[in-house]
Amino acid sequence: MKRLKIASLALAGMMASAPVMADLVIPDLSYRTGPYAAGGIPFSDGYQDYFAMLNARDGGIGGEEVRLIECETGYNTEKGVECYEATKGEGALVYQPLSTGITYQLIPKATADGIPLHTMGYGRTSAANGAVFRNVFNYPANYWDGASVIVNHLLNENGGSLDGKTLALIYHNSAYGKEPIRTLEELSKKHGFSLTTIAVDHPGQEQKSQWLQIRRERPDFVVMWGWGVMNQVAVQEAANIRFPMENFYGNWWAGAEHDVTPAGAAAEGYKSLNMNRIDPDLPVFADIKTHVHDAGNAAGDGSNVGSVLYTRGMYAAMLAAEAIKTAQEMHGESDITPAMMRDGMEALKVSAATMEGWGAPAIGPEFDVSCADHGGSGMGIVQQWNAGDGKWVALTDYIESDAEVIDALVVEDSEAFAAENGIEAGCN
Repeated sequence: MKRLKIASLALAGMMASAPVMADLVIPDLSYRTGPYAAGGIPFSDGYQDYFAMLNARDGGIGGEEVRLIECETGYNTEKGVECYEATKGEGALVYQPLSTGITYQLIPKATADGIPLHTMGYGRTSAANGAVFRNVFNYPANYWDGASVIVNHLLNENGGSLDGKTLALIYHNSAYGKEPIRTLEELSKKHGFSLTTIAVDHPGQEQKSQWLQIRRERPDFVVMWGWGVMNQVAVQEAANIRFPMENFYGNWWAGAEHDVTPAGAAAEGYKSLNMNRIDPDLPVFADIKTHVHDAGNAAGDGSNVGSVLYTRGMYAAMLAAEAIKTAQEMHGESDITPAMMRDGMEALKVSAATMEGWGAPAIGPEFDVSCADHGGSGMGIVQQWNAGDGKWVALTDYIESDAEVIDALVVEDSEAFAAENGIEAGCN
């Protein structure tokens, strides 16, 4: 049975002296250690297990096996860049940094090296403009979309008006956490709500002063842009001050099981976004069990299968695999190059039939990618935590973001980036 070939940096010397084999190289910039490991582990497990399943079930993609190179970053930007430099020479087709800080550092490097980045729902939001950011893709949605989806949901829940309402953003004090601020400022002007921003320093274990401020100011809604231990602490602190959980919203990186279970029953009613559906009965999970877990080749201990972030990691792998397939068909080559991979990502089309073929019907929204739009659908789901059942329950179908606001911000920011960096924007 063909297995996923996983190389570590410790094997770099052996790999350098071994005969070069045709394969599809996918680095996994993982973080299984540190304060963000609770999110990094399930995502990496899902990412790796899907490629392992394709190798075992299908012999890879288009007749080429996937070789996955895992490199531990600890969610540290410097280590992330070191991982990139250590792995790019292996023939890396695409990087999924899973960190906004790492992404910002890799954008110029990967662009110069001709290697695409997929920053799925994170990273530099204005990279949605492919005419400027030729090698960066953030489909199916970005941070600014997420902020807008929450506001559109609140509008729907409040009779179409947020005039006079108050919203507090509690955010990770990093490039990641600061991303939605400009969007929320614009949306507050448009819809008449007031916005307060409250920073939480890395890693987020100390939040008492922030939640005392929230208790004192009593905003109508709290939105959280958190990650790792910050989310768990915030949910518990919200419960401690008796903030109504149904008015507390996290983004899609603040809506996993481990974010809410430490608070027990007190987390009941907390809401978050999701960029993809959660369904443990998807047929693809049976294939992963048969071809990967039962064969003893799982990336982890098997406990994360079907969870929010395992599913998201798997979804990211599905999108990468589909882009590889697209590139192979476009270029008539099975052993594609990073440049070909970029072309496949820019020509990616995800339909209902595509997702059915993955064994994951309706796992995400339908969308097409183009040079002008590397951002995808811009949609998100609102889900709510049911503490009694220990499950996330989808409250909505996919909600659209405010294209009028988001598109203008993307153009403004990407054009400024192009001017600063001497980039001549355009699509071939």
